[in-house]
Amino acid sequence: MTEPAAGTSPASGNAHATDTTFELHTRIGEIDGAAVHGRTGVIHTPHGDIHTPAFIPVATKATVKTLTPEQVRSTGAEAMLSNAYHLYLQPGEDIVDTAGGLAEFENWHGPTYTDSGGFQVMSLGVGFKKVLAMDVANLTEGDIRAAKKERMALVDEDGVDFKSVIDGSAHRFTPEKSMQIQHGLGADIMFAFDELTTLVDTRVYQEESVARTHRWARRCLVEHDRLTRERAHRPLQSLWGVVQGAQYEDLRRQAARGLVELSREAEDAGRRGFGGFGIGGALEKENLGTITSWVCDELPDDRPRHMLGISEPDDLFTCIAAGADTFDCVAPTRLARRGGVYTLDGRLNLMAARHKRDFIPIDTETGGYVNGHYTRAYIHHLLKAHEFLAGTLCTLHNINFMMTLTRNIRRSIEEGRFAEYRDEFLGRYYANIPPEQRGR
Repeated sequence: MTEPAAGTSPASGNAHATDTTFELHTRIGEIDGAAVHGRTGVIHTPHGDIHTPAFIPVATKATVKTLTPEQVRSTGAEAMLSNAYHLYLQPGEDIVDTAGGLAEFENWHGPTYTDSGGFQVMSLGVGFKKVLAMDVANLTEGDIRAAKKERMALVDEDGVDFKSVIDGSAHRFTPEKSMQIQHGLGADIMFAFDELTTLVDTRVYQEESVARTHRWARRCLVEHDRLTRERAHRPLQSLWGVVQGAQYEDLRRQAARGLVELSREAEDAGRRGFGGFGIGGALEKENLGTITSWVCDELPDDRPRHMLGISEPDDLFTCIAAGADTFDCVAPTRLARRGGVYTLDGRLNLMAARHKRDFIPIDTETGGYVNGHYTRAYIHHLLKAHEFLAGTLCTLHNINFMMTLTRNIRRSIEEGRFAEYRDEFLGRYYANIPPEQRGR
């Protein structure tokens, strides 16, 4: 294991002194004469290693829906991400803490992430139907943000008041509360509490939000350090800052530089800094690579970067080239439960009638357990019969597809042929889909 990066040294007296560090391996360097940030590496955590670039399956409520942890592991997945908001509401972080932490509670026994809860507080409270649009061309503000009187979440300087999606009860998240919840959940990697804005927020509001998220990040660092020292009986956890700023270059760069400076200040004061950084917010698809590159220009090479909520194949290639290391998104698993599956020739809907007599695997070339044992016709039957096994098989296949894709991308970087592999894969996957129709 590499020496801990600055600011991630174990807290004094911690009985579980293995911390999360990043080991940089291979850089892409440039594509078509233009410099890029893309690289491969390894994130070392107290519960194991994550080889990057890596897709992190989402286990929202401490489970990847329809799968056992052993099935998730069989795909080659090395980590899972759970949601602090949902686990706070049910069963409660105290239950998970008593069980020994998230990895023990869910029988995963590998690296784990938790997000801060900010996305769910905002999207379920300020937005409608879990929607924070990435493309607002055909939407009005009323499609994206609820009117203030209808919102289930209200933001102020200190935090966010919100109502539970389970029973409507009132709750409040602050940066300190988010840290307390995430320390109780015990994930190896957790994120600072931030404000998630939408693309219809004004420039003035985006400026205010970036400044507020910066102040919240400072409070998260202070509370994270306090809890680390208080909870020396638990493995060390790595706190990552989240870069916001919407589509504005100056705000994105300002937010990234601000978080780096906060981290250095904490380290200089003998406290723990940020072990990595997340890139968040609603982003227009056509600007995704540019925005990621702006942020990575400002972030240190020795810290990993996580792209929040990205899973479309073209977006993966774009973000990896721009410097992102890890990704998470519910899309592969949510799509699977409705019969949507990935193949090297694009996405299929196994509910479609044409698959009723389709006695071939979903995608032979991708391989994996499902392709070795089941046909499209059988899974079509399960979907039509509303059998739970349909969701299991489609989800297992989609996660395997994402693991295979990121593993192949990693290999292509190491072999110096990233651009060639990208063009080959995307040319086939999107052969019949115009760029403007490639959804998120």
